[in-house]
Amino acid sequence: MTRRNRRLAALIGLFLLLVALSGCVHRQFVTQPYPRWGEEIAIDQAEDAPPLLLRTMHPAVTGDVPACMLLVHGMNEYIGRYEDIAHYFSRHFLVAGFDLHAHGLSNPVLWQADQALHAGERESDVSDAYLAQTRLRTLEPMRLNLEQALQRLITVCDAQGEPDKPIFIVAHSLGALVAASYLLSEQPPPDWITRIQGIVLLGPAFSVSEVPGWRGWLANPLIKLSFHAKEHFLQPQDQPLPLLVINQLISLVTVPLLDGLFEVLSWPGLRHWFTPVTPGWVLDYLTDSEEEKARIRVDGWMIHRNLLRYVKGIESEIVHFRRQMGAFVIPYFLVYSGRDPITPAWGSQDFVDATFGHHPDNAVLPLPELSHHEHLFSSQPLRDELLQKIDQWLMRRLQTLDEQEAARPYNGM
Repeated sequence: MTRRNRRLAALIGLFLLLVALSGCVHRQFVTQPYPRWGEEIAIDQAEDAPPLLLRTMHPAVTGDVPACMLLVHGMNEYIGRYEDIAHYFSRHFLVAGFDLHAHGLSNPVLWQADQALHAGERESDVSDAYLAQTRLRTLEPMRLNLEQALQRLITVCDAQGEPDKPIFIVAHSLGALVAASYLLSEQPPPDWITRIQGIVLLGPAFSVSEVPGWRGWLANPLIKLSFHAKEHFLQPQDQPLPLLVINQLISLVTVPLLDGLFEVLSWPGLRHWFTPVTPGWVLDYLTDSEEEKARIRVDGWMIHRNLLRYVKGIESEIVHFRRQMGAFVIPYFLVYSGRDPITPAWGSQDFVDATFGHHPDNAVLPLPELSHHEHLFSSQPLRDELLQKIDQWLMRRLQTLDEQEAARPYNGM
């Protein structure tokens, strides 16, 4: 073996050792019960899965509400964090939220931990909570949760005075991808589509991450190659024939290779060593609030590891969504940060280019100088400003609906 080969082998060995050590040393515990808010409605799930818990919060002043709202959280977080957000919007609306599959109390490990803490245990080990991601080759389990939550919310909403009130969705990051892809699918009944009168998309996962700093020199070329290959895989593009042939050849080799590699590394045994812990740069870019960053770092209810199969499945979902996003017609208000590396701005910009003219109430709020991802957990006064802008857009949608109703011909006797 030459000296060069020995150095290469040593570098590969060091890299594998670092990956292995990152898997070994990560331990995660919870010491406080899950932060519940509002009234809790249990929706039974198949087999031995925990129930889907829909949380609802009503306005303090009883009476009819003009609309109802569903909050949808993002990747690796949980709806229990959104109590203050629910309080804010419940001034006007009936607000509901739930934990997506494998998150929060929809995660079997976290569900059992919460039960143990309520039973008197001082702490519970939730290091293996990420294993609930083994089913997530696609986001279909999450879309099913969304459908179940919407169905129950519509029932609760219709019990609040007059029926057929508008439904609004406020969705963050991966939750925005889940909600938008669901609304584009054939799953929602036609009467649901007429009920859902607007969606707020916050830092939507319409693009793949771009790792900042020196780490990006190594990671970004692979991420971009994988995404480029997936976008072109067996999909003719509007491009010259030679470039089309080259892209297809790259895709035919790259996609099966990377999909197979990520699948193998997600197998039992191997996944213990190759499942990455959330890198520090992700936590740094979640919020601009130092207080919130400190809270996130010690929050045991957040998922801090990701199965590689799950990560690869999200990439495939983004590619599939982008191919059909031009058909999205639900009115929306989209907020994104121009320097966000977690869901880069180009995904939101592509979505706006393809859909903005579909409805006069569509609105976009680009924040070109900001780099953080969780807009609803921004530092003050930005947080209150963003909440007010969302509230104003929702009220504008209600005004539009009232004007449309008033303009309809009267068919009474």
